[in-house]
Amino acid sequence: MVVTGASSGIGRAAAVALARGGDRVILLGRDPKRLASAAVEVREAGGHTPPTYRADFAVLDEVRATGARLAAEHEQIHVLANNAGLLAPVRPRTTDGLDPTVQINHLASFLLTHLLLDRLRAAATPTSPARIITTSSVAEAWGTLDADRPGRRQHLRWLAYGASKQANILFTVEAARRWASYGIVPTCYFPGLIRSGFGTTSPAFSVARLLFPGPAEGADTLTWLATDPAALVPGGYFAWRAPFRATPRSTSPTRAARLWQSSLAAVGLTG
Repeated sequence: MVVTGASSGIGRAAAVALARGGDRVILLGRDPKRLASAAVEVREAGGHTPPTYRADFAVLDEVRATGARLAAEHEQIHVLANNAGLLAPVRPRTTDGLDPTVQINHLASFLLTHLLLDRLRAAATPTSPARIITTSSVAEAWGTLDADRPGRRQHLRWLAYGASKQANILFTVEAARRWASYGIVPTCYFPGLIRSGFGTTSPAFSVARLLFPGPAEGADTLTWLATDPAALVPGGYFAWRAPFRATPRSTSPTRAARLWQSSLAAVGLTG
């Protein structure tokens, strides 16, 4: 099971819970020190030292290199948890010329998933599908996503974040349509408002998050989606282990197909 954003917060808590349940976890994160610390905690929980991979999702070449390493070193991937994400401050485009929030929260995961698709297909069986799980948010309701130009510059951090969360759900919708026949089940979820390192650049959110539950509660739905047969609902959107409603903009099949094509172009993929 590959968990991105695994060095802290929900990703780290999910990796620990999965390891404690006996699953072999692979950690992907940006900060080497936090990644090493997370690996120690996972080893203590599960009894094995997890492989770790470093990549900064703000640099697509790093995603390409890490995706190639993962594919070369692991013949099968049963679960890919696309959890990496952030609420980025307003800042210039990335080195790839894209909005940083949308790139980190959507486009980098979109690219990584494609790079690992063959390994997910190799793991899938008729009785045990492979799973792709993407962390979304109720922020999708106020996003300003341009489905034909997902990487265009956003000027307000919360609108950019909402745009990326719309993209997460739309990706799940289209991935389910395209890949269900491969024995792959894509789902996404809202973890709730969680006290973690997320949103520390927003003063108002930093104060409010003191009242939120911890990462382990946010990771609960992720671990359920990764392991429970009841969670095998292609294209499903969940919260607190139950179906959750998204806005029509985030579930439109037509919009999902448009975003897919524009995302392929943005990250340099074809077909």
